[in-house]
Amino acid sequence: MEDYRDIVIAGGGMVGISLALYLAEVLPAETRICLVEGYPFPAPLPGHKPDYHPAFDARSTALSYSSKLIYERLGIWDNLQQWLCPIASIHVSNRGHFGSTLLQAEDHGWPALGYVVENAWLGNSLVQALHRQGRVELISPARVVDARCADDGVRLSLEGDALAGLHTGLLVVADGAASGLRQKLGFAVSEKPYGQHALVANVAFAKPHAGCAFERFTEHGPVALLPLLGVSDARHRSGLVWTVSPSEGEQLMQCSEQDFLVALQERFGYRLGRMQHVGERHSYPLSLVKSTEQVRQGVVVMGNAAHALHPVAGQGYNLALRDVAELATVLATAVERGERPGDIAVLQRYEQRQQGDQQRTIEFSDRLPSLFMGGDPVLGLARDLALAGLDIAPALKRGFVNYAAGVAAMGD
Repeated sequence: MEDYRDIVIAGGGMVGISLALYLAEVLPAETRICLVEGYPFPAPLPGHKPDYHPAFDARSTALSYSSKLIYERLGIWDNLQQWLCPIASIHVSNRGHFGSTLLQAEDHGWPALGYVVENAWLGNSLVQALHRQGRVELISPARVVDARCADDGVRLSLEGDALAGLHTGLLVVADGAASGLRQKLGFAVSEKPYGQHALVANVAFAKPHAGCAFERFTEHGPVALLPLLGVSDARHRSGLVWTVSPSEGEQLMQCSEQDFLVALQERFGYRLGRMQHVGERHSYPLSLVKSTEQVRQGVVVMGNAAHALHPVAGQGYNLALRDVAELATVLATAVERGERPGDIAVLQRYEQRQQGDQQRTIEFSDRLPSLFMGGDPVLGLARDLALAGLDIAPALKRGFVNYAAGVAAMGD
């Protein structure tokens, strides 16, 4: 059929593009892969390399060691090198208690525990990799606004492109946590509101972070700081994710820069010296959103449309990339065997293989903040001993680091 594609990915964000690149890498050349995105894609650049320089207020993503391995497999890691800030260590502490631990990359023979990259550079690098590869069909700007499952595949209605409809054997829904397409298809969703907001901003400090990320738990919620590359007006820059109550979040969004820095300094402390500047502040409500059904005949839900996590452990995007790698591997094996990518038996194999990783990561991200917010003194002592024990017991610490870096999951 003229408008038939073997695989259509609805959503050209970082997860959708990563999946398109991976599928194009592992599936036979005759497999027709199409990516549909509502925003116009950047045009191919000379040499296919974005020209981007860090900006103080740029939003960033933390890539785990497992994500590095995936992007190395896709041949795009080298293009990211210039704008990566390696995480050499992670300092985990519980405010007002003795328990703390320092996780260091060198203790495990790794170049870094993870890497922080600005979203603008990562996103543009992925787009240029698609252009460079030239294998995936891009339909942009356009959106998949409706999908109807049939015996011979999935019929799609598009909006915003001359092509009004498509027929596909496999539809990948990757259009974000508030996925309209997931809702249209009737996939059940569970949502657990945390009753908290995440306040996100970049902060300039007096002292260099030396590649150290901080996870500081307080009775009001965690404060996370990720190391960023310096810019001309802020040599020592870190990305802040501060979990606060809705009322405190509203107050912190509206107060002066000076009052904000005073409040953050009191909550975090002086490990990086005095805070000098905070940039644009953004706030959003926190909840755990899960698609309780991720696969059906001809359809799979991916990325934030499948699971949107609490940001405290920075695992949402890294879990999504591991999903990408597993789905691509399962589909490649299936096609080799003569199976169709959209067959429910094939998609259930993917779901079963990723179920353990997803469950552990979601539970870890869900339970970690509440574990450190309880007022029970016995539980508090147990937390402190657990943190201190990570420094005392090398095997326990190594296992914790492997899990946080995502490499333990890749061995499942």
